[in-house]
Amino acid sequence: MLAFVYSLVLFAAASGEHAEGGGGYMEFYNTWLNYPGFEAWKFINLAIFTAFIVYVAKKPLSEAFKTKRDAIRADLIKAEEEKKAALARFTSAEAKLASLDNERQLILNKAKAEADAEAQRIAEAASSEIGKLQDQTSGEITRLTQLANLELKRFSAEESIRLAEQKLRSKIDANADSNLVKSGIQAIGGLN
Repeated sequence: MLAFVYSLVLFAAASGEHAEGGGGYMEFYNTWLNYPGFEAWKFINLAIFTAFIVYVAKKPLSEAFKTKRDAIRADLIKAEEEKKAALARFTSAEAKLASLDNERQLILNKAKAEADAEAQRIAEAASSEIGKLQDQTSGEITRLTQLANLELKRFSAEESIRLAEQKLRSKIDANADSNLVKSGIQAIGGLN
């Protein structure tokens, strides 16, 4: 399109040059607009092209930029919230680390107290068991002593009877035996 406009300007300049006999638009164009390195038509072409692109792409680009801006804003808000949450977790973790020594000391003290209480309970239980075993042993010794005493008395009685029987047998002969039997019979009323 721009080439058509440029061709039209050149055609008008050429026809204006013939009409006036020199000078005119073509001279102005060559002097000012077609200056080597400047060439205003390139800048005009760029301006028209840029204006056209801006006009055509303005609405979709502005919507895309607006959407992107809103997305970036939402991401920034989300990032700020995450930063606050992370800072809160960090502060909480620091507080836990700070209280960790105290907590460790409390746990150690509690464990030591429990161990001491358990040791004392075990000692008391052992003392109680020792007392029970001593009582049980005493009772068993007493029972065994009584049993031994009974056995000893029975043995003593049996031995006394045996010894007395031996003495009597050694002292009693057949005459003494018949006399004893006769006296026993008479004591019960005699032989009828």
